[in-house]
Amino acid sequence: MKKIFISSDHAGYNLKEQIKKKFSKKYMFKDLGTNNSKTSVNYPDYAHNLCKKVSNNTKNMGILVCGSGMGMSMAANKHKKIRAAVCYSLKNTKLSRLHNNANIITLGSRLTKKNIAFKCIELFINTKFEGGRHKKRVRKI
Repeated sequence: MKKIFISSDHAGYNLKEQIKKKFSKKYMFKDLGTNNSKTSVNYPDYAHNLCKKVSNNTKNMGILVCGSGMGMSMAANKHKKIRAAVCYSLKNTKLSRLHNNANIITLGSRLTKKNIAFKCIELFINTKFEGGRHKKRVRKI
């Protein structure tokens, strides 16, 4: 069973919980918080914590959820070995893996419908990096 790190801020908490419930039989999640939607938290703290875990092993993947997906992505992309992609459609999700070898998907709970988020996650996890001409470009990141 594939292990995936997952984290959210207060705005992304409910979607994070729905993701875990939907995929719990398929994937093992390591939930790094937050643990409720009532208390406002600082999303960079949760993004940085998850990035430390994902960057330790090239096989690790992560899911970050906040209101727009943007804040988590910006914080995550400050880390070496992290390529976080804001995913909102099946096409941009697939390309984030095929061409950019993204290792963290970020989702906006206020902007992305639950069923689209689920499809994006499944596609993100199961799409392999194409390599080839993209490999040298990813190295430049």
